[in-house]
Amino acid sequence: MVIKTPLMVEQHIHGAFGTDCNKADVKEMLCLAKNLLEHGIGYFYPTLVTDSVENIKRQISVIKEASLVCPQIQGIHLEGIFINPEKKGIHNSEHFMRLTPENYKLVEDDFIKIVTLAPELDEGLIDYLRNKGVKVQAGHCTGGNLDNADGVTHTFNAMSGISHRGTSTALSALVNDKIYTEIIADGVHVSNEALKLLFKSKPSDKVILISDALPITYSDIKETVFADSKIYYDGKKATSADGTIAGSTTLLDGIVKRLHSVGLMNTEYIENPYGYHSLSHNGEIVWDDDMNIKKIVYEGKEI
Repeated sequence: MVIKTPLMVEQHIHGAFGTDCNKADVKEMLCLAKNLLEHGIGYFYPTLVTDSVENIKRQISVIKEASLVCPQIQGIHLEGIFINPEKKGIHNSEHFMRLTPENYKLVEDDFIKIVTLAPELDEGLIDYLRNKGVKVQAGHCTGGNLDNADGVTHTFNAMSGISHRGTSTALSALVNDKIYTEIIADGVHVSNEALKLLFKSKPSDKVILISDALPITYSDIKETVFADSKIYYDGKKATSADGTIAGSTTLLDGIVKRLHSVGLMNTEYIENPYGYHSLSHNGEIVWDDDMNIKKIVYEGKEI
């Protein structure tokens, strides 16, 4: 049986093949785009982890320049600086800022399309972003009120978990049918049982698969510095010295194959980001029965 889908959209990726979106130059970003396309990723949103204002502004400029010749790059996902220290994960809290429009203006750029933030700490930033047409995603947070969020960043990870009393970020993400939910289904970040819960709870058109891939993905790097922390890769997962998971080491094609192998893959998940971001199809993937990529067509040409 032949399975055809659109090319995949990656809206949460910090790098791969040795390229770090927080440090890369234009040439490296273009090389990353080429390598990602060979894994079936037709669009992506380079994701910037918490950093200094100076470094964030520099990387926004680099990524924008690369996008001028690479339509795969659709915008920037700003994951850091506006999150909750209680759920900081690998992020460096020294760079965190209050969630005000004035602070956002220090890094503001029209190429920022998604901002991950902690809604419970909002001081007017959410309304400011929504008025600008920027996607607001709740992540690295504890709040349960997601009424003004467009989506949730890597559901279950770095957020208050499910409780049978009161509200929590994860619980609200599951029961709110209007918002999109990112999920890292790499077999490390979320158990199969938790995946089943999300897939049963959410409308199928509100699930977005992401990799949250690190620069060490598909490279020979075993140790590196990411988000100002030393990261160690043991061949299965990447963690800081204290064991905090830093991100994924699997790209979306590997995640699709893994979900298929455990009977949880729905090809509608590949289509969903197109609706979320109002994107046009720019190619297709032909998969075999085991969800291995057999052919990639990009802008009318097989690659």
